[in-house]
Amino acid sequence: MSRSRSFATAGVALAIASFVACSEPGSTGVTSNTSASLDRAGFDQAGAHRQYGAAQQVGNGTVRTYIVTDQKNGGRPLEVGVALSEQALEGLPAPVESTDPMANMHMYTLELPARNPTQYKFVQFDWNPKGHEPDSVYTYAHFDFHFYTVPVEVRNSILPSDPQYAAKAANYPAPEYRAPFYLDAATAANAPAAAVTIPMMGLHWLDVRSPELQKLTGNPAGYRPFTKTFIYGTWDGQFIFDEPMITRAYILEKKTATDPSVVDEVVPVPTAQKYSPAGFYPSAYRITWDAQQKEYRIALTQLSWKE
Repeated sequence: MSRSRSFATAGVALAIASFVACSEPGSTGVTSNTSASLDRAGFDQAGAHRQYGAAQQVGNGTVRTYIVTDQKNGGRPLEVGVALSEQALEGLPAPVESTDPMANMHMYTLELPARNPTQYKFVQFDWNPKGHEPDSVYTYAHFDFHFYTVPVEVRNSILPSDPQYAAKAANYPAPEYRAPFYLDAATAANAPAAAVTIPMMGLHWLDVRSPELQKLTGNPAGYRPFTKTFIYGTWDGQFIFDEPMITRAYILEKKTATDPSVVDEVVPVPTAQKYSPAGFYPSAYRITWDAQQKEYRIALTQLSWKE
């Protein structure tokens, strides 16, 4: 989530707090985000095969996509992700003082491997050295990993100059396509969807249980500074991207951690009842350091067919 707008802070606390209260009666709606390695797809699973997409230079290293497939099960996809070489997190563009919000956003469009059995079309990878609004929530240096289910041309068409921009932004997917605990940015901000939809990106949906949002939910005791979160994005009646958003510092910690469940962290995510288009969707995302390959990986994992 980035570019020139995300969602305004005004009105967020009341909207999110109300949503949490209605989501799970009898509780705050906040659950632990503690995670554990739930599988080893692409590491030591028999029959797993990883193929990479074309590499691009980032920092002092490279970034590229990859897909892990199960060769013992007809090439079924197990994981789709982004691999950052060991030096890619060094030598990144530094923050600059500018009134142009795009001056502190560095975007890369990454092609997926040629043999791609998933519904994902490409990955938009962003480096945000100053983070972005809301202040004191996501104003930390971090990366965005947008896995899009629509072609680049559709992403590029999300522009305010489109006469149907407001209508398409406000065209929400039906409830059965929405993951539990997720609130759209427009409702959170009590604003028209077009006002908070990010051009060339989409309307963002946030998990209201996320620790970094808890000061806004009326649960300050549950607040923790932002390290990682998982976002969904919509446009014109459809969810169009899945997005792990993770700080640089949090990714770097994987390299020096000694606990295997920290080095290779798998974080469950809420899932919807129905999906469109049908395809292989994740029930978790992975943040890991592979000492043998000397690369960090951020991935959608535990893929299963959903429709």
